[in-house]
Amino acid sequence: MTGRFARLLGLAAVLLATVACQTGPAQAAPVWEPPVHTATARHDVVTWGASADQMGQGTADRGYRLVVRTSAAGSDLRVRLSNAFGDLPLTLDSVYAGLQSQGAALKPGSNKRLTFDGARTVTVPAGTTAWSDPLPGSLPAGSNLVVSLHSPDAAGPATGHGMAMQTSYAAQGDHTAEEGAANWTETTGSWWYLDSVSVRPSDPATGAVVALGDSITDGWASTTDLNRRWPDYLARRLQKADTEVKGVADEGISGNQVLADGAGQAALHRLDRDVLSQPGVRTVFLFEGVNDIKAHTGVTAADLIAGYQEIVRRAHAAGMCVVASTVGPFKGWPEWDPAGEAVRQEVNEYIRTSGEFDGTADFDRILRSPYDQARMLPFLDGGDHIHPNDKGMQAMADSVDLASLDCKR
Repeated sequence: MTGRFARLLGLAAVLLATVACQTGPAQAAPVWEPPVHTATARHDVVTWGASADQMGQGTADRGYRLVVRTSAAGSDLRVRLSNAFGDLPLTLDSVYAGLQSQGAALKPGSNKRLTFDGARTVTVPAGTTAWSDPLPGSLPAGSNLVVSLHSPDAAGPATGHGMAMQTSYAAQGDHTAEEGAANWTETTGSWWYLDSVSVRPSDPATGAVVALGDSITDGWASTTDLNRRWPDYLARRLQKADTEVKGVADEGISGNQVLADGAGQAALHRLDRDVLSQPGVRTVFLFEGVNDIKAHTGVTAADLIAGYQEIVRRAHAAGMCVVASTVGPFKGWPEWDPAGEAVRQEVNEYIRTSGEFDGTADFDRILRSPYDQARMLPFLDGGDHIHPNDKGMQAMADSVDLASLDCKR
């Protein structure tokens, strides 16, 4: 399908949706349900995302004020609440969205109540998610959006994202409607029950990219609260560029592997929920594999390549492109050894030369030292020889060919 033809189809879909007036709220959906690509579908685009994982136990009468950074601009904001890892229904009786002023304080007049199928309360069954109704008004790109939510009776395993690299806030009782910070006296470094935010862009051709990865994508060793993960730097580049791709969702999990569950579900097992179900996604950016290699579980290059191939197959079946990056250097990390390095080199050669991806990036080349190509350049090293610092994160994002993300299938 040519880019022009695909764009014409997309415009036709929007016109048909407008005529049909089918812009009502979405119902709670199974976490594995992909977006519906039909002529009557809303043209929403993910503007923020974070991988869901199992947290601690839910706490009754607990509120969270969650700070997230948007990428794509648009109107009709919607949030997705996740009970993917719960074993009991999750009831949220108050959910608001506003803009951060400072800390837990919100900009006056920005805090608005969200509804779910017209109701102020939503109950999310165990193992599922629920989208809010669209919230009227525009949301700029690069906003510090604050989602405040409260559960009267949360119990059992909670769902969220453990390593946010962002300070959010917590309180006992329902203070979600308050714009002041007085009652939000506790802090949390995690995002609770929230895993996606979407908007409706003014240009129906706007799309998004999802970064699927591990702790490097999750931002470990970048500066907390400054949005210096490599997907953040990428989002800032995209906002300034002449490209239709504007949305960026960071679906990294610290310690995550492609093949095996452990630190979060394996990439293969969470692909549908964290990536393929996100609205408006045009391209999957795959940067994962170092944890499979260094785990010393006997994973071979052939095993990892087979995992990549399955991700490509499933993404292509969903109409998405896949851009893959080489695995970065990690000599000096305690688990490094020559055998693992040999696997990394074989995997990277496959990524560079196989032609199976719709595009490639070479983070290995960007990060490695010219004096020892198995080791990260000290100037870019966050200190543990596997995670880049802020400069390394920016160098990675700056190396991405933006045209490769503006892909159509």
